[in-house]
Amino acid sequence: MTKKDIAELFRRLAAACPEPETELRYANPFTLLVAVVLSAQATDIGVNKATAALFPITDTPQKMLALGEDRLREAIKTIGLYRTKARNVIKLCTILVEQYGGEVPRDREALESLPGVGRKTANVVLNVAFGEPTIAVDTHIFRVGNRTGLTPGKTPLEVERKLEKRVPAEYKQHAHHWLILHGRYVCKARKPECPTCPIVDLCGYRAKTTVTELVAERASAAVPPTD
Repeated sequence: MTKKDIAELFRRLAAACPEPETELRYANPFTLLVAVVLSAQATDIGVNKATAALFPITDTPQKMLALGEDRLREAIKTIGLYRTKARNVIKLCTILVEQYGGEVPRDREALESLPGVGRKTANVVLNVAFGEPTIAVDTHIFRVGNRTGLTPGKTPLEVERKLEKRVPAEYKQHAHHWLILHGRYVCKARKPECPTCPIVDLCGYRAKTTVTELVAERASAAVPPTD
């Protein structure tokens, strides 16, 4: 994909959604950090359901520690890997209180040192909470980068590095949200919505679905199975 194509790709995504936001619900940098930790191998919808009643009473590390691991585990038990995640959240809260005065650090190295926090989580927090132009490569962005030819790579880090180089500066702040939303709702894993895709003419995906195929797939999905 050429520089001109890439600029046009982001121009179109930006025009369709000028101010994209994370679909995780949060109240402050701390609850965002916890939400992203909980979202690993889970959906944003599932995390939001679990945190709807949790965050109003645990919006600081101190309040989360007062809640305790047992009650936290019970509150998030509908989320995958909830036992490990509850343990990590309590551990990171302890570190935030003891080392950072209860504040979420605006520093990649410090964030990645917290239990349950990897590069992707750190990137999300830096971008969403602190306005840094970081790009968090999840499964959606990894797929879109490879499928479209925007940033082909064998690992999330390789795709991230290429995005850092290729995304025009004026689009970097929101780039990862545009790509996540595009991958989640249009460039889906199993049945991409190619006929309605705003960047279909820029995309290098050879197996594009046609309007006829898309209609047939939807019709098939709507028909209940027979005994």
